Amino acid sequence: MEDFASEMAAAREAPEERLRALLSELAELGFCLPGSLSERKLRCGNPRCRCRADPPKLHGPYTYWTRKVDGRSVAQLLTAEQAERYRPWIENDRRLRALVRELEAVAVEVAEQAEGWAGKPRPGGGKRRAR
Repeated sequence: MEDFASEMAAAREAPEERLRALLSELAELGFCLPGSLSERKLRCGNPRCRCRADPPKLHGPYTYWTRKVDGRSVAQLLTAEQAERYRPWIENDRRLRALVRELEAVAVEVAEQAEGWAGKPRPGGGKRRAR
C-alpha cells in the first residue's frame, strides 16, 4: 500500500522534478549484479544416505546465484558469506531496473504531453483480435 501511495504522489510531481529525483537515486546505487539467489536442498547418489531415508533428510541448504548468459540460465554455488556479500548487489540490480522503468514512463509522459498524443485512442482500440 505504501508503494501505491508513493507512486501516486510521484505521478503528481512535475516530470522534471521526478527526473531529478530518479537520477539522484540512480547515482546512489552501488554495484548491480543481475540474477537472483535461491536455496536448494538436494539428494545425493548414495543409496544408503540419510537423504534417501523415509522421511528424507536432504543435504543443504545450498545457495545459488542464477542469471542468464547468452539466453541460457547459469547457476553458481555460493558460500553463506558470498551470498550475504552479493545479496545487496542483486537488490541494487532490481532497483536499477525499476528506476529505468520509471525513467521510461516519465519520458513517455513528457513526449505525449509535448506532442499532444495523450488521450488519443490507439489504432484498433488497443485490443488484439482473436485468431
